[in-house]
Amino acid sequence: MTRGCAAFPLRTLLIALVVLFSFPTAWAQISRLDRERAEAMLETVASDVRHNYYDPKLHGVDWDAHIRQAKEAISKAATVEEATARIAGALEILNDSHTYFLRPRYATAVEYGWNFEMIGYRCFVTVVKPGSDAEAKGLHPGDEVTMINGYMPTREDIHKLKQALGFAPQKALQVGVVDPATKRFRSLTIESKIERARQVRSDREEYNRRARLTWEEMQNELKPRAEEFGPELMIVKFQAFAQSGEVVEGLIDRACQHKALIIDLRGNGGGAEETLKNWIAGLFEGETKIADRIERTKTETMSAKGSKHHAFKGKLIVLIDSGSASASELFARVIQIEKRGTIMGDQSSGATMEAEIYPHRSEVIFATMVTHADLRMKDGNSIEHVGVSPDEPALPTGLDLANKRDPVLSKAAAMAGVTVSPEDAGKLFPHHWAKDWTYLY
Repeated sequence: MTRGCAAFPLRTLLIALVVLFSFPTAWAQISRLDRERAEAMLETVASDVRHNYYDPKLHGVDWDAHIRQAKEAISKAATVEEATARIAGALEILNDSHTYFLRPRYATAVEYGWNFEMIGYRCFVTVVKPGSDAEAKGLHPGDEVTMINGYMPTREDIHKLKQALGFAPQKALQVGVVDPATKRFRSLTIESKIERARQVRSDREEYNRRARLTWEEMQNELKPRAEEFGPELMIVKFQAFAQSGEVVEGLIDRACQHKALIIDLRGNGGGAEETLKNWIAGLFEGETKIADRIERTKTETMSAKGSKHHAFKGKLIVLIDSGSASASELFARVIQIEKRGTIMGDQSSGATMEAEIYPHRSEVIFATMVTHADLRMKDGNSIEHVGVSPDEPALPTGLDLANKRDPVLSKAAAMAGVTVSPEDAGKLFPHHWAKDWTYLY
């Protein structure tokens, strides 16, 4: 969660995957200028962490020695992609979900044309983009993914796998899938769309223009969607905690006209602390503790003011899955601890630190996301690397995904006293292909 916007093998997984995925792409050799730029970025990123990380001891890591090793690795990198991955990989040793490197815009951009997610402990294709090579090759939602370029996705490392596919874009992916109906295994070679993004230099006017337009586009694409079923039920779905206080208040006012509210946070990766507070405030009459924020030099309480008689007081159901992270998880856990509603779905991702972005504009624009606070819930526990366990486990099957059914939302509606078939539930909030907001800083 941003205030504004494991074991050893996991710490080295990103680099291992980038090296594994590098040979099919045959990128051009790195130039001396690119290498020097990567080394300079590494020093800047290392300084951001050294001076701003919530634990000044950096979990006992000899940071200077570690960064020297990373610099040595960059000196041997064969491509720009590998060099930037070495910067990102240097931060893995902290084993922190919210401390990472946001690479420059000059890096290669890739569109694979399909998404995959963990459902329980199995990986499935969730959406396939119309017109993509993935669609042409016969990849379908609901196909179980058993292998991607020789690597088997697992719940523990799926985020690193996706990150590696971004740092080392693939011209094609060799994907092993199992059809949910026939159980037949298929091996598919799926072509990607790759383009070399132009370098964005540190022209302040251009930077401000891009930032303004990107923010406006993001606000439009990530705005909440709501469906109402008479006086009985309102369902709200949003992909990020990025709404203004006025928008949240308006949705709560609408919810108050219904007996039950379902908040669908599946796939919601988190967002701003202020938005989190606004949502929680709308569901409680009095002030509600969210967590203790353990910072570098102090500890303070994060809480949300109540809405008194304006709060929604009806039945509440919150949906989460493996893609629910950060503010989504904090929200769900507060609802669970306070016994305010029912949490339904899959185990969440366990990525709940609080971080700030440190942007840099030299020849190119890049940034460091640095955790500045550990968050301990009201019960004294952290859910980092743990996640939120649902009160009511509910998972779609491969066949559900293939047939565009949403049995989880259907079950939640039934708990609220409204009949919505899995087929109709699957039509309520169709997937749309949003832009990559990685570079909003």
